[in-house]
Amino acid sequence: MNISLQPVAYVHSTRAEIKDDAWDRETAYVELTADYDAESLQGLDSFSHVALIFYMHQVNRVTTGVRHPRNREDWPAVGIFAQRGKNRPNALGLTVCRIERLEGKRLYVQGLDAVDGTPVLDIKPWVDDFGPRGDVQAPAWMQELMADYWG
Repeated sequence: MNISLQPVAYVHSTRAEIKDDAWDRETAYVELTADYDAESLQGLDSFSHVALIFYMHQVNRVTTGVRHPRNREDWPAVGIFAQRGKNRPNALGLTVCRIERLEGKRLYVQGLDAVDGTPVLDIKPWVDDFGPRGDVQAPAWMQELMADYWG
């Protein structure tokens, strides 16, 4: 099976380098490619949040095995599918961002953890009914990892 994906937009961000944490300090917008016009975003501003699926084009791939998240030996070694690390088999990122505003072919967002130039593969309005149903849980190490991720 061959899968072919084309970007629908690109990220424009104040962060150009890949590094962890403090993503909310960045300013970002997503601009549609020439294949899409501003009408493609029509109605999106009636939602508070948007899910962005993007290709992490600057990271190394990891396909198997386990590792300590962020190489912290005090956190358990877990498989790639039990963490949200950027070094993923297909280098896909998924982030739910707050919509700030639309300006033509630009979607301004808050809380996007993608660097400048990142190709966006899809844009979907966030709807709570597609979110988790029931209680959500995560291990303590993940809560510790996330403590400074946005701040």
